[in-house]
Amino acid sequence: MQFLIRAYDGEGKLDKRMEVHPRHLEGMNKMSEHIITAGGLLDDAGKMKGSALILDFESRKELDEYIANEPYVVENVWEKIEIEPINVVIANEKR
Repeated sequence: MQFLIRAYDGEGKLDKRMEVHPRHLEGMNKMSEHIITAGGLLDDAGKMKGSALILDFESRKELDEYIANEPYVVENVWEKIEIEPINVVIANEKR
């Protein structure tokens, strides 16, 4: 089952995001088989304001377990998380 996740950082959390970023990437690398695509959301000035991910898990329960242990959640970087099921039809390789 595929999910679109939009996770928005809390106000003034950019420094905290950058501090936690190495642990976030380490966790993402460990679960790479679940990642269809992932990247940072940017504001109008090009600064990070959150994350966008499309992930593939067997169930919503497995996705929820990942999110509960995600460093940006544990360290209170992400303030608002939106999750929707998605049906990925085309996924191009990175250019």
